[in-house]
Amino acid sequence: MLRRRHLGRVSFAEANDFQRAVMESTDDYILLFEHPPTYTKGIRTLDEHFLIPPSQLDAVVIDADRGGDVTFHAPGQVVAWAVVTVNDDPSAGKIHVARLEDAVIATVRSFDEHQLLGDVGRLEGYPGVWAHLEGRPSKIAAVGVRTQRNERGARRTLHGVALNVDIDLAGFNAIVPCGIPDKPVASMSSLGLDVTFDEVQDRLGEELGARLGGHEDVASVDRSVSTTTSERPLLRRLRKAGVDPDAGISLRSRKPEWLRIEANMGTQYQSLRTLTEDLRLVTVCEEAGCPNIYECWADGTATFMVNGERCTRACGFCLIDTRKPLALDPTEPQRVAEAVVRLQLKHAVITCVARDDLEDGGAGAIAETVRAIRERSPQTDIEVLISDLKGDEASLALIFESAPDVINHNIETVARLQRAARPSAGYLRSLTVLARSRAAGFTTKSGMMVGLGETFEEVEQTLADLAAVGVSIATIGQYLRPTERHLPVARWWEPSEFDELAVRGERLGLQHVQSSPLTRSSYHAREALSDATPVAAPTRR
Repeated sequence: MLRRRHLGRVSFAEANDFQRAVMESTDDYILLFEHPPTYTKGIRTLDEHFLIPPSQLDAVVIDADRGGDVTFHAPGQVVAWAVVTVNDDPSAGKIHVARLEDAVIATVRSFDEHQLLGDVGRLEGYPGVWAHLEGRPSKIAAVGVRTQRNERGARRTLHGVALNVDIDLAGFNAIVPCGIPDKPVASMSSLGLDVTFDEVQDRLGEELGARLGGHEDVASVDRSVSTTTSERPLLRRLRKAGVDPDAGISLRSRKPEWLRIEANMGTQYQSLRTLTEDLRLVTVCEEAGCPNIYECWADGTATFMVNGERCTRACGFCLIDTRKPLALDPTEPQRVAEAVVRLQLKHAVITCVARDDLEDGGAGAIAETVRAIRERSPQTDIEVLISDLKGDEASLALIFESAPDVINHNIETVARLQRAARPSAGYLRSLTVLARSRAAGFTTKSGMMVGLGETFEEVEQTLADLAAVGVSIATIGQYLRPTERHLPVARWWEPSEFDELAVRGERLGLQHVQSSPLTRSSYHAREALSDATPVAAPTRR
């Protein structure tokens, strides 16, 4: 299977860690995106090819484990990486590069009906793609790849091409682009073509797919920008993603039988509520309006929410308070640990609000909570359900150092609906958090909801991407609209559809898929962990 993913604007570090994860997959991937201003150095980059010292550049400078020299990336440049299996012979790399260049050449020519760019093609002795305008070669696309064996012994490709569409070319003035001092860099736009980034990216994806073979599975994030209208931003984003909010199910509509829950406020429920009030703890069960609260609390389990009860993000599906957060309470980790001890929990779930106001995103306080539980109740398995921490590797490392048993991060919805549902997060960023956690040796888990307007195929694509980055456990549940101010429910998914998603997910390589209308992230968490094959367990501290 060849999976093509249009990922929007992403950092080099996140894209690189994601491609490293899918290199271990049995599926092939074409990744298309653009970077914020970034200089990447290939293995042949010389210091003198920076005409301005890297420390003085208003852009990220990073080493890239690819061939070639230094180049520049910025919005308006289509970056296309191909992570595919190639023949295990010395010529495989050259053949692969030729296919990438052929795809770029075909893409540019398709927009240049009147040959404004001259004979678009190769230039002997120089890699990449060149426009030969009036006999003068100008480079419009750079290429840099490498091949490497993965853990299964398959030879896989990394990195790819960068095609200049309407990028600000001034960024190239700080370097000797690709180590070539006597030939200019150009873009399709600067040479006279009236094209847009999206149409070039789509065409390049098609041309790459045609040359790299296999049945294509295509998914895209919504990268459209907001326009000024009187409609609320939440609904405007949903409409841009192709979902009509006016066609949604009314909040007052009667729910199907399978979504009706009987309140069971028994002894265990009441005692746990008394305990959380006594210890001044917040549970996500209450804050997020979880439909399983009666079942889970009656069973003596709960998910504790740390770092306060106010979130810095306003996701379109979430009921949690979004006012300005209060300062962290240093006694909270010990109070959570006390609750775990009193409840004699075998599996504790610790989740959090997003704290973008904090330098570490609240990761340090989560780590302190894990350590406090470990000290008081060493036999308890600990699962953390974390935010994306703004993609910061150092913050994620704080979580790693505390050595929880499971790292859970929810991808929430399919690629197309990410911007509508959670505009402060991102599809690739979530996959990268999971990929980095798996690479660090942790059992990883992720969850998503259905009913926002996604298709069955899109959910299956998301499950495939989760499996590709090494996720072991996935949860899938029906979205329930908390209030009229939240995203509407597009449809109710049938129980049989949830059953089929579980089958499909496990067929794709996920070890446990908890899928039902009322499933939420922590539902049957202990059972799910027992079904997942242990990975190289990190050292408990």
